[in-house]
Order: sequence, then C-alpha cells, then structure tokens
Amino acid sequence: RLQESRERLSVCSKLCYAVGGAPYQITGCALGFFLQIYLLDVAQVDAFYASIILFAGRVWDAITDPMVGFFISKTSWTRFGRLMPWIIFSTPFAIISYFLIWFVPDISTGQVMWYLVFYCAFQTLVTCFHVPYSALTMFISREQSERDSATAYRMTVEVLGTVLGTAIQGQIVGKVDTPCIESPFFTLTNSSVAMEELNMTHDTKSLTDTRNAYMIAAGVIGGLYILCALILLLGVREKRESSELQSDEPVSFFQGLKLVMNHGPYIKLIAGFLFTSLAFMLLEGNFALFCTYTLGFRNEFQNILLAIMLSATLTIPFWQWFLTRFGKKTAVYVGISSAIPFLIAVVVLDSSLFVTYVVAVAAGISVAAAFLLPWSMLPDVIDDFKLQHAGSHGHEAIFFSFYVFFTKFTAGVSLGISTLSLDFAGYQTRACFQPGQVNFTLKMLVSAVPVGLILLSLLLFKLYPIDEEKRRKNKKALQDLREESNSSSESDNTELASIV
Repeated sequence: RLQESRERLSVCSKLCYAVGGAPYQITGCALGFFLQIYLLDVAQVDAFYASIILFAGRVWDAITDPMVGFFISKTSWTRFGRLMPWIIFSTPFAIISYFLIWFVPDISTGQVMWYLVFYCAFQTLVTCFHVPYSALTMFISREQSERDSATAYRMTVEVLGTVLGTAIQGQIVGKVDTPCIESPFFTLTNSSVAMEELNMTHDTKSLTDTRNAYMIAAGVIGGLYILCALILLLGVREKRESSELQSDEPVSFFQGLKLVMNHGPYIKLIAGFLFTSLAFMLLEGNFALFCTYTLGFRNEFQNILLAIMLSATLTIPFWQWFLTRFGKKTAVYVGISSAIPFLIAVVVLDSSLFVTYVVAVAAGISVAAAFLLPWSMLPDVIDDFKLQHAGSHGHEAIFFSFYVFFTKFTAGVSLGISTLSLDFAGYQTRACFQPGQVNFTLKMLVSAVPVGLILLSLLLFKLYPIDEEKRRKNKKALQDLREESNSSSESDNTELASIV
C-alpha cells in the first residue's frame, strides 16, 4: 500500500500532463477541418495540387513518427529526462512553420512548394513533440490505474483542444465572408476570357480580409501551443524507474521493432483503430466542404463543427466511466458503432439546420469514444508485451510511434484520394455552388465510406484478445514481477553491504 501511495499522481500532475496533449489536437483539428477548404478557396490552389499537398504532408507526417521513435530510443537520459528535451526544442520551430502554412505568399510560381515545405516541416516538428509526449504515459507512474486515470484527463483536455481549435479557427474565419463566384459552370461560355471577367469583378478586399483572418487564428493557436508546452514542462516529472524493471537489459531499436511487430495483440489493436481513424479523418477532412456546398450552410459550418466537438468533450467522462464499468472492448463496440445511424441520417434526411445540429451533437458522442479508447488500450498492450519479453525495455516510443505511423499513412492516402476525387468530379474553385457530381462525391466521403470502414473495424476488434479478465491477470503478474525484481535487488545490495 505504501508503494502504491508513492506511485499515485496528484490531480495537479494529471492536469499538467493532460494539458500537454492540447497543442497537437488544436493544430491538428484546425488543419484537418480547414486546410482543404483554405487551399482550394482562399489560397486558390488547384484541386489536383491541393491533393498532392495534403497527401504528401500526411504521408511525410507518418514517416516521421518511426524516425522520431528511433532517435528517441537512442537518446540518453538527461536531468530533464529522455523525452522532455524533444518537447522543449521542437516547440518554437513548430509554431513558426505552423504560422507560415496559413500565409499566402505573393509569388506567381512556387506556391505549391511553399505549402508543401511548411506543411511537411510542421508535421515533422509536431511529431517531435507528440511522440515523446505519448510515450510519456509509461513514464509518469507504474500503476496501471494511475496511467488510465491520467489518460482520461489527457483525452478530456485533448477533445477540449479540438473544441478550441474548431472554435478559434472557425469563429475568427467565420466572421469574414469568403467571396465566391456565382455559378461559373452555369455560364454560357466556359472560356478563359469569361472566367477572367468574373475574376475582375471579384471582391479582392474581402479575400484579403479572409486571408488575414486565417493568419490571426494561426497566431492565437501558436500562443496556446507555447502556453500548453510550458505547463507540461513545469508540472510533470519524467520518472525513469516507472517503466523499467531493475533487471532489464537494453535491446537495439530494430530488434525491439521486430519484437513489437510480432506481438499479436498490438497488430490486432492497430488494425482495428486504423480503419476507425480512417473513417473519422475522412469525415473531418471533407465536412467543411460538405456543410458549405452539399447542405448549403456556408455561414454555419464552423458552428456545426463546434457542436460536434463540444458534444465529444462533454461525453469523455461518460466513456471513461463506461469502460471502467463494462470493459474496454464493450466500450469500443458501443461507442464507435453509435456513429453509424447519424452518418447515414445526415445524407438521407432533407437538408435542415435543426436536424444537422441534432446529428452533429449525436455524432460527437461517438467521436469521444474514438478519441479515448485507442490511447486507453495501448498501455494494456505494452504491459502484455512486457510480461512476454521481461528482459527488454525502452520500446514504449516504438509502440506509440508506429501506431500513429500506420494511422497517419493510410489517412494521408485516403485524404489525398478524396481531394483528387473532388477534382475528377469537377470541383470549381471559389464557386458559390458545386455540380451535382461533386455533391454526390462529398456524400460518399462523409457517409458511405466512413460507415463501411467502421463496420470493418468492428469485425477486427473481435480478434483483439485482451479483455478485462486478461487485463487484470496481466496487472497482477506485472506487479509480482516488479516486486520480485525489487526484492532481488534489495537482497543483492544487502549481500554487497555485508561483504564490504
């Protein structure tokens, strides 16, 4: 009991740890919901090149996760820890590159390269923040209950971060009307001369105001990024002894990677959440365009997004109680599947603002489950791995980084393909209305495809072997192993002392 008392985390420590997860979610939410529509309608990048930027940025983001995981595994411990220095040094450069993503350069050529370079740079730097932060879960306490509790705090703050990202970006940008061209594809001629005349009558001042609004939002989010990083660094202590057994021997990165990828529960877990993440990322990436053009709520989409995120934030505590009461696998089935009827309803029912808000609030409940459960279940897989490979340690960053790698890589492919499909459907940049083929494509991207991916993920979760009974057995076995290790160390120290 004394040992457990020492391992307990204070509420302040849990809150400071949780706040560290907000920058990734705030910036990720702003980019996920708004970058596509920003590139198409504000920066006026062609849909084909926008798909390249989004695809390449996401894929590069995925590649950097195992790279950072590798370098973290080679990092020596310092007085700040092994993970904290990565968070400290990446923060200022990440803020600069994030701001430049939302800046429209006054250059005739090279605009695509500008966004590609700074988008990839930001993804690299935010990975240098988030991978060590994610692995920090295993270094704040040995107690599984304390890690689960800290994860619940973290998920609550991270979903709150998505609310802030949506609110800041949406409300600041939403105050300015983004100008559009009245139905250019319905004009009698589609010649370049006609399009040029339409562009000349375009309100350039309004477009400048929109661009300024995006930069103001980027500045506010950058300030929050710095504040959250400072709270994390000042309020959390990285404990080396929390993750390692005293008898552990280090294993090389590639040996550790081979061990991790051969661990069955890990593969089954990431396979299930891979398709779940794909479903929600497709919804996230295309929802702003869907609300603007298909539903016709051009001036309301930011408020609809905010309703989703607020609903998700408020229901995180419910899902934490639910998984504690009924188990994590049950929470997966109930939580994620609850999104299906609402994803169908939003495209089947007639376009109504009231119905859309009801669907948004209901969908937010499922979003909360999708946020909480992967990060709550991954520590269980790591504990199971430690029991099977008690002689190796230091693989936490590999588990977390490759989980994020697979999710981001496939998300990059899907987002690039979805933007490219809009180009093939005939998406009209800066148009007030889109052709019927574009609206049909958007319906598929936010409803039919996500529903199919969710159903596939639920089938995969049936194969996941760590239920509540298995989790309790692992916890007890790991605790016995640590006590045995500590007792052996104390015995060796006593024997050495008697010899001296």
